[in-house]
Amino acid sequence: MPRLFVAVELPEEVKDRLASLCHGLKGARWVRDRQFHITLRFLGEVEPSQARSVTEALHGVRSDPFELSLSGLGCFPPRGRPRVVWAGIEGSEELLGLHREVQRVLRRCGFGPEDRKFAPHVTLGRLTATPAALVARYVTDHVDLWTEPFPVTAVTLFASTLARGGAQHVPVASYPLFGRAPG
Repeated sequence: MPRLFVAVELPEEVKDRLASLCHGLKGARWVRDRQFHITLRFLGEVEPSQARSVTEALHGVRSDPFELSLSGLGCFPPRGRPRVVWAGIEGSEELLGLHREVQRVLRRCGFGPEDRKFAPHVTLGRLTATPAALVARYVTDHVDLWTEPFPVTAVTLFASTLARGGAQHVPVASYPLFGRAPG
């Protein structure tokens, strides 16, 4: 069964900027092959029949295209031993609206609301036993991360395959953004 997720792909120049940050932190497994993205909804393992429903339902996503910027670095969880280093997204009502719209169309396929609050970010690396003090220093050293605004014109459905060196994400379909959801 494929593992699926819906995301915003990033332009190459933004990926280049993020790739330049992926070094210098002991115990980090950096995102490989510059597969940076902003996850809107992780679906997990999906039966083939439900996967077909998802690919059809995503045609119903309605949102005007908009722009985003990346801003700052952080880690999850915010307290305790850090497990993920991420790049932040500058506040965007449009991105939050797009997330809600993806949630809306996926409900038709049997996906209920997510358990956790949507926290838009771009994962840079996963951490294994990296001391919190080192992570804090790394985040502070890169606190000035900022990108020029870039366009968001589509959402993409990805299949994710777990491999020895980390997950490999393959685009399944892309859905252009055109026009707001009615009402």
